[in-house]
Amino acid sequence: MPTTPRPSSRIEGKPFMPSHSVTTPAAWAGVLAMSLGAFALVASEFMPVSLLTPIAADLHITEGRAGQAIAISGAFALVTSLSIATLARRLDRKRLLLALTSLMIVSGGIVGFAPDGSLFMLGRALIGIAIGGFWSMSAAAAMRLVPADAVPRAMAVINGGNALATVAAAPVGSFLGATVGWRWALFCVVPIAFVALIWQSISLPAMAASGRAQHTNVLKLFRRPQVAWGMFAVGLFFMGQFAMFTYLRPFLEKVTRVDVATLSYLLLTVGAAGCVGTVVIGRFLDRRLHHTLIVIPLLMAVVVAALLAGGAHVGITALLLAAWGLLGTSAPVGWWTWLSRTLPDDAEAGGGLMVAVVQLAITLGATVGGVLFDTLGHRATFAASAGLLVISAVVAAGAARMHAWRAPVPVG
Repeated sequence: MPTTPRPSSRIEGKPFMPSHSVTTPAAWAGVLAMSLGAFALVASEFMPVSLLTPIAADLHITEGRAGQAIAISGAFALVTSLSIATLARRLDRKRLLLALTSLMIVSGGIVGFAPDGSLFMLGRALIGIAIGGFWSMSAAAAMRLVPADAVPRAMAVINGGNALATVAAAPVGSFLGATVGWRWALFCVVPIAFVALIWQSISLPAMAASGRAQHTNVLKLFRRPQVAWGMFAVGLFFMGQFAMFTYLRPFLEKVTRVDVATLSYLLLTVGAAGCVGTVVIGRFLDRRLHHTLIVIPLLMAVVVAALLAGGAHVGITALLLAAWGLLGTSAPVGWWTWLSRTLPDDAEAGGGLMVAVVQLAITLGATVGGVLFDTLGHRATFAASAGLLVISAVVAAGAARMHAWRAPVPVG
């Protein structure tokens, strides 16, 4: 799943008050256990990006089909994110989180030892279910673990595991793939997930269903024009991002002609720059939120075009990938801020919808990018990525106009 930012402590000038909160002492150990689970989950989701070439060679499939392993996990995450609310109403959330973590462990075992492409895809489907369920429930679970005034900090801790995995997964996967092979590189996440499972079982309190009526048909939010425009822009952004990023390793190997060590350093550059971006972007969001959401995809399209022009040079490529990481990782922070201001009373339902839209976009982006890569080469894939990012900026501008029309009073 894409990075979830720390929620703002103030939304539309009002204190951030979750709909569910605890009156018992905060279960910070449970929050930390969820953070470790988030680390394992995101590492499992994105590590194959850095191992695409050896996976394809060993399983005797094309790089495009191997890239669609990212797409299939996104497809199952999409379905899960749209249906998990119904299950969450009836099941203890602790048991559901433990089941999702167990599913991640099963997925890692299948993926790590898959003898062919079909079983590999099955393992990726299972991780997709875990992804969709975990991220759709993460905010609601945090609201049950800590008091209301500590929820933003709890969300920041949980997403700290996400951010760390975003930085580490690709370069570590590339290094381990060259050292012990891609199978063990992917399987190394399983012990971490097992530790997270044990820690969650000990530290998480029972979180029985509240019995309160909740929004389960999140698609009804599309009836609001503001939401529809914004979600369309979000979808186009992630489609454009993953149409290129999924196939970055083959590009670096065939065009930039880097060895495995240099590849690992370049991927680490992307992740490190992304961490910087999530810190820096906050100062642009208070009064220039919509401008930021328009400018970021435009700048990323420029980066893609520059990679096509100068991607044969390692130094230029490194600088461009740093810019890509800075922009691409910080963009979700902006969109989650947009969500909190657009749906202050339906943030949980909106969060489930956002997860679904993002996962659908990742699925479509990786699929379209793979077809273009296999049939027309990297230039077609990168051109499609840039085009989608530009269209995302245009739609984001439409969402900005809708926001100005619906809510003319600026956020203080």
